[in-house]
Amino acid sequence: MRVVVDTNTLVSALLWQGTPYRLFAALRATDGIDLFTSPVLLAELTDVLARPHLSSRFQRINKTVEQLVYDITSMFVVLRVEPLVTPVCRDPDDDEVLACALAAKADFIFSGDADLLSLQVHAGIQILTAAQGLALIGENGTSGR
Repeated sequence: MRVVVDTNTLVSALLWQGTPYRLFAALRATDGIDLFTSPVLLAELTDVLARPHLSSRFQRINKTVEQLVYDITSMFVVLRVEPLVTPVCRDPDDDEVLACALAAKADFIFSGDADLLSLQVHAGIQILTAAQGLALIGENGTSGR
């Protein structure tokens, strides 16, 4: 299974203990799941994690933004991605997620973004919430696809 995790879901997974966290843990624990990102998505992740209102979360987890981004870079395949020829979403950041998923030949995008989720499917790639992803692969990563 080939997966792209949108920045909003990834931030939630890294900084809180909710459904995105459980999904990310299951993705990492399941054999045969490859995670993909791009330099643009990593830059967005770095920018979001560096926002001042999140600084207290870093004190709780005893990591820096740089450490978290490094950790993610080591867990994901980082692809050079061409922009979409024709924009799909009103937000260019969402098009970056779609472009990464296309380059990765992804099966799924996991996101909390309403604009992406409203697409449901793009070029055969299913776009699911963290809860839907967790139901798909199972809490312990044992259900598989």
